[in-house]
Amino acid sequence: GWRLGWLTPGSSPRNLLDMDTFSKSDPVVVLFVQVSGSSEWKEFGRTEVIDNTLNPDFVRKFVLDYYFEEKQNLRFDVYNVDSKSCSALKQDFLGQAFVALGEVIGSQRGRLERPLTGVPGKRCGTILLLAEELSNCRDIVTMQLCANKLDKKDFFGKSDPFLVFYRSNEDGTFTICHKTEVVKNTLNPVWQPFTIPVRALCNGDYDRTVKIDVYDWDRDGRCLAVLTLCCFCSHDFIGEFATSYRELSRAQSQFTVYEVLNPRKKCKKKKYVNSGTGLVLFHLLCVSGGGSSRFDPLCLQVTLLSFSVESEFTFVDYIRGGTQLNFTVAIDFTASNGLPSQPTSLHYASPYQLSAYALALKAVGEIIQDYDSDKLFPAYGFGAKVPPDGKISHQFPLNNNMENPSCVGIEGVLESYLQSLRTVQLYGPTNFAPVINQVDCLTPVRCLRDPIPFPHRTAAQVTDGSQYHVLLIITDGVISDMLQTKEAIVTASSLPMSIIIVGVGPAEFEAMEELDGDEVRLSSRGRYAERDIVQFVPFRDYVDDSGNQVLSMARLAKDVLAEIPEQLLSYMKTRDIKPHRADPK
Repeated sequence: GWRLGWLTPGSSPRNLLDMDTFSKSDPVVVLFVQVSGSSEWKEFGRTEVIDNTLNPDFVRKFVLDYYFEEKQNLRFDVYNVDSKSCSALKQDFLGQAFVALGEVIGSQRGRLERPLTGVPGKRCGTILLLAEELSNCRDIVTMQLCANKLDKKDFFGKSDPFLVFYRSNEDGTFTICHKTEVVKNTLNPVWQPFTIPVRALCNGDYDRTVKIDVYDWDRDGRCLAVLTLCCFCSHDFIGEFATSYRELSRAQSQFTVYEVLNPRKKCKKKKYVNSGTGLVLFHLLCVSGGGSSRFDPLCLQVTLLSFSVESEFTFVDYIRGGTQLNFTVAIDFTASNGLPSQPTSLHYASPYQLSAYALALKAVGEIIQDYDSDKLFPAYGFGAKVPPDGKISHQFPLNNNMENPSCVGIEGVLESYLQSLRTVQLYGPTNFAPVINQVDCLTPVRCLRDPIPFPHRTAAQVTDGSQYHVLLIITDGVISDMLQTKEAIVTASSLPMSIIIVGVGPAEFEAMEELDGDEVRLSSRGRYAERDIVQFVPFRDYVDDSGNQVLSMARLAKDVLAEIPEQLLSYMKTRDIKPHRADPK
């Protein structure tokens, strides 16, 4: 969740319209959120009313759920409260501003100033929007546990112990949040270190009960899942103990002993005391800590060998720290798309609706552009014969400028795409590798704002976390250079780069699924992709049956962009790149 605040002390709107005769305006801001895929606006909330001022400092904030993959349009209406009526329509209108939530978050330091408009012939002033992330638990814990002298549960061998961690819920039930691996045939197991987000362990509530069960694994044991609850009843239950995150964190550099109890034994045996004790040693460190266990060998114990806490950075931490998303487009100009002048062509743009290519481009580009400060997007075509010599090209610039293939804004990309349809000859084959290599290799280009040529800083050059590249490939058919494409993707997987492939038209795209490494990690010539960086979807799966193109674009963007934040984070984490702090100035 994100708290969207504006007009906070030190960052307030100024020069609002004065609508009162004998005093200044009494302003209030009303926030409206546009319903996804429609033109409908719904009121989300209002600030308090501040009397007699043209420069209000509002206190009330709004909490919005932020989704990178969605276009979240907001409208801020400012009114002068001059009536006791709750209806905004009965108040004096002072102006309004339209903005996407992504624009605010993607702006420098999460601050965006917009002019207020809507009153003909009047200068309505400005409004300053400030987005800040809710204070939420983002720590992750790494711990390792061992045990000593566990109960022997197997007739022909020793126990096969494992641990199950449960987080308590508000209604008193428990939800499993972690299960260790099984250590076979031992009464003194040492489990592998594991990492778990603190929010998964206690949902950010440091006093919430964490229950830990000790089981002996049986070959015929089953894990029965119902919703998020798991039952390990068919494995042999050894015992349990309860703690909390706060209790764990307090036990820094000291021993804490827990009694491991088996309630069933306690009910059956009058002399039952416990099933052993758990001795826990915690090290609360900024990096993974370690320590040797010191325990009494005469009693059953569960020992935490190491316990460390570190912060987990979010996608927005990097965006606000200055990371730019560099968006590149590659469009299929092969002959299988059909003649662009014919209504049956996938490139055909009627006066009433956009082509599938244009829809996919707008759906993805209009969201990503909010996170690119210069709004300059390299755009290429592939699979066409290009003038003047009619040679086949798989990476020609849509704007016909070899020195600088960048277009200004998504509208500039669309304009260049439509212009290319009128000047090139659709041909073939369908090769992806050249344009993928184009994004991750050094290519000389010329900046629109600077007449002096300079080397375009590509994915291979900028690996410090300041830039992350997103390549959108829109195609209608099966890849002709699959082996070369695999090799290019495996190479790109070690770079700050993600690839989105959208298939348009009725073709079968089974071969594309291989590139999307959700199930099996992509490999080429014995090399495996370092990360899963490809997301493939067929556009037909997202087309609205009623013909609502806005809804179709929203559905497509939501799916294809959902993995980008995690892919960016995976690159930063593997390179140990931390977000830069925003300049307070």
